[in-house]
Amino acid sequence: MRLLIVEDEKRLAVSLAKGLRAEGFAVDVVHDGLEGLHLAGEGTYDLIVLDIMLPGMNGYRVCAGLRAAGNDVPILMLTAKDGEYDEAEGLDTGADDYLTKPFSYVVLVARVKALLRRRGSAGASPVLRIGTLTVDTATRRVHRADTEVALTAKEFAVLEQLAVRAGQIVGKPEILEHVWDFAYDGDPNIIEVYISALRRKLGATTIQTVRGAGYRLVAV
Repeated sequence: MRLLIVEDEKRLAVSLAKGLRAEGFAVDVVHDGLEGLHLAGEGTYDLIVLDIMLPGMNGYRVCAGLRAAGNDVPILMLTAKDGEYDEAEGLDTGADDYLTKPFSYVVLVARVKALLRRRGSAGASPVLRIGTLTVDTATRRVHRADTEVALTAKEFAVLEQLAVRAGQIVGKPEILEHVWDFAYDGDPNIIEVYISALRRKLGATTIQTVRGAGYRLVAV
């Protein structure tokens, strides 16, 4: 599998590349946002590790540019910032996961492997239908009746976890484990940001809150 690291801290980038190559990945490294966007658009990568604070073009814009071009490669964003709203901003541009510096290399590898596992299993997943809602986990497209609903990668991942267990209660720990993976150590209330976004886009009655237990996706 081929990975692209877009990171302007050269010592960190070299260290990450060395470690990931030892894990068996083929790794390319660039230190500029514009170069990263170009290479990501031209190359065939299985995952991108993308810093936010970059010269030329920041990581938010690189990520948004790739998604606007229809590139659905998994993106793990790195940043020196902290806090759930910074995380939400990064993920809302279309990133799949988020890691705050300084981080453990073991955690980064766990996040990378978890994203690759999720991508590898997505193509074999069925189309899920819940009432008028259709969730295609192969193409990662969502329709309400005949209207397509645009979701960010993280919004889709949260919805997918609810859709595969439609009508059942899905707790926050389960969503965190499957969407953010076991290594996530941030505020679990970040899930509420995405539930609120999904309700705005899909209709408030689609996702029910079960007090003290979690959430339930229902047919409407």
